[in-house]
Amino acid sequence: MWTEACQREAQRVVHASLGEDLGERGDLTSTLVMRCRGKDAGAMRAAVVAREEGVLAGVRTAAIVAAAVGATWEPMLDDGSPLSPGSVVGRLHGPSVGVLAGERTLLNLLGVLCGTATTTRRFVDLVAGTRACICDTRKTLPGLRRLQKFAVGCGGGTPHRMGLHDAVLVKDNHLAGLDPAGIADLARRLSPEARAADAAFIEVEVDGLDQLDALLDLPALTIDMVLLDNFDPAMLREAVARRDARAPGLLLEASGGVRLDTVATIAATGVDRISVGALTHSVRSLDLGLDAQA
Repeated sequence: MWTEACQREAQRVVHASLGEDLGERGDLTSTLVMRCRGKDAGAMRAAVVAREEGVLAGVRTAAIVAAAVGATWEPMLDDGSPLSPGSVVGRLHGPSVGVLAGERTLLNLLGVLCGTATTTRRFVDLVAGTRACICDTRKTLPGLRRLQKFAVGCGGGTPHRMGLHDAVLVKDNHLAGLDPAGIADLARRLSPEARAADAAFIEVEVDGLDQLDALLDLPALTIDMVLLDNFDPAMLREAVARRDARAPGLLLEASGGVRLDTVATIAATGVDRISVGALTHSVRSLDLGLDAQA
C-alpha cells in the first residue's frame, strides 16, 4: 500500500536525485540546445515506455518528478500491472528543458522499483501452490527502504519488518555464547517485554535443530516465528515435521541460499515464509525509456 510515509520518502529521494544531477547550473546541455532551437523549444510531450517484460511499481514517483521540474504526469497503468515491451507507463508534458532535466531521475527510480517488483513476482510464481510466502528483508538500497518494500508488495511479496524499530528479531549475534537452553530462556524472558513494546512480532533465529527443539518446548505464543538460517532442504523438512507435531501455531521462516533455482525446493519443505535478500539488495533495474512524441 502506498502510504504518506512512501510519499515523503519518494519526495526526499526525488529532490536529492535532481539536486545531484542538476547541481547549481541546471541541465547545461538542454538549456543550450533549446536556446539554439529558439521558438521550436517550448513544450514537450514524452512517454515512459517499457523495453522489456516486468511488473510496474512506483508510478506515483513519476508524478513527483514531473511536479519538481514543472511538468505534468498522466499515468496510463497502475502499480502491479504487467509490462511488456512497448507498454506505455505514462506520459509527461511540460517545458522541454524541465522534461529532459527530470528524465534520468524518473527512469532511475522507476526502473529500480519495477525491477524489485519484477524479481519478487518471479519468486512468488515459483512457490505458487505451496504454503510459503515470499518476504523481503532489511537488505534494501540505502534511502529506498519504504519504496522498495512497497515494490515488493506490487510483485506479490509479503513485507517483513520495516526496520529495527517495529519488530523483534533475535539473531545469531544476539545469541552468541548461548546454548539451546539459554536461547529458550532468553526468549521466555524477552516475550513480555516485546509485547509491552508493541512489537509487530517476535522471531528468533536458529542455526540447528537442537536450538529449534528448545524453542518448540516454550508455551504457545511466547514467540511468533523461528528463522531457520541456512538449513538445507532435509533439515527444513525435519524442522517442519517437529513443529507440526509439537507447536503447530509457530511459523517457520527459511533464510539463506534462496535463489530462483532453489526457492521451489525450499517452499516444498512446508515452511511458511521464505525471506529473500535478493529482492532488494542486488535487483536489476527494469529497462524503461522516455520517448519524445510529436
